[in-house]
Amino acid sequence: MRFARIPFPPRRLPAALLSALLAAALAGPARAQAPAPEAPPPDGQVQDLYQEALQSIAEGRKNDANATLQRVVDKEPLHAGAWLDLALLQCSLGRPKEAERLFNIIEQRFDPPAGIVQLIADTRTNGCGDWTPLSQYSVSLARGIDQNVNQGSTRDLGVNTDSLTPEFRPQHDQYTMLSADYMRDLTPNGTLGFAQFQGRRNDQLSQYDSSALFFGAETPWRFGRWTVRGTVLAGFVTLGSKFYQRQVQLQGRVGPPVPLPYSLQFHMVGSVSRIGYVTLENFDSTTGELRAMLSRRSGDTSVSASVGAQRDRAIGDRPGGDRDGVSVNLNWRHRYGGGVTADFGYSLQTWRSSTPYAPTVIEQVRDQRTHTLRGTFTYPVTRNQNLILELRQVVNKENIPIFQYNNRQLQLSWQWQGL
Repeated sequence: MRFARIPFPPRRLPAALLSALLAAALAGPARAQAPAPEAPPPDGQVQDLYQEALQSIAEGRKNDANATLQRVVDKEPLHAGAWLDLALLQCSLGRPKEAERLFNIIEQRFDPPAGIVQLIADTRTNGCGDWTPLSQYSVSLARGIDQNVNQGSTRDLGVNTDSLTPEFRPQHDQYTMLSADYMRDLTPNGTLGFAQFQGRRNDQLSQYDSSALFFGAETPWRFGRWTVRGTVLAGFVTLGSKFYQRQVQLQGRVGPPVPLPYSLQFHMVGSVSRIGYVTLENFDSTTGELRAMLSRRSGDTSVSASVGAQRDRAIGDRPGGDRDGVSVNLNWRHRYGGGVTADFGYSLQTWRSSTPYAPTVIEQVRDQRTHTLRGTFTYPVTRNQNLILELRQVVNKENIPIFQYNNRQLQLSWQWQGL
């Protein structure tokens, strides 16, 4: 059983940094106090550095942003927006003396508008203090219907499931699910830790009750215009109230500086996962994946597509031996008026084994294709609470009929979010 990672809500920037971004936009090209001449527009290299600094701020990499902003003001001493961002950044890092020195430079060297003067005054009044890590969480309680809890075999390809024992035929049930996630900054440079829990209890089929706990850390880097984000994840899964599976994953996401039309973004994702089964022998495996991703956000709409190649190496005499796979994912998301959000996704996962599944019993080499369709609708009830309706259809087609199954799920959730 595999649990999908629960998406976190978008990261929120501190109010001071949001104000800094706004201030930078308002300030425009710096204007020196009389009788000094008006500053020339920043050259392209300086502007690229400044945009890199703003991107670092948006990604939570404050130390990287600090170093880049210092380079901006060294190259262009009259870049008012960079000076202000640098001062507010020093304050958010708990360096009040340096922030005050920069505020004085801004007041003496530039003629800041009233809004910036007020921002500086408010920051002085509130004080800088020490660096404060941000955190956020969400908790969801759901009720759902599952038409094939046990992934029972279908009648495809002429297989008569009436000849199967009940445990191998589709079994319908309703369930209650509790899920929670928590995220917290670990360093001022964007490293964060997270934990996720998901527990499901069926009304009747308790032998298929499940729970999962995952925890890990994620950190960003930047090498010139290249962006890199690394993640380490570990987790434990139970099935039927028994320890069932453990997982460890290392993942790296790289964003090369490739110019693309229509504001498209391109990333490459590589990962290595180790899965161990506690109660099953000869099913442990190590899986490697390389995935290419394209995404685009325009206003209230975002779309993404990815395709990846996988290699799953068996540890021991697993039925079917090693296997190769391909995964395809498509996603479309739109936010309507009133905060209502629709999210639709499709995924295809293929696997082909390298040897017959079970010689003398099942001679075929297993060839699997799993199609998943998903639709999610989110309705904001209050600022921090959402009502979420999710529909899911899974069609698993294989050349070995006993493994084929179809499933439909309908789930209604109430979600609480907080900081």
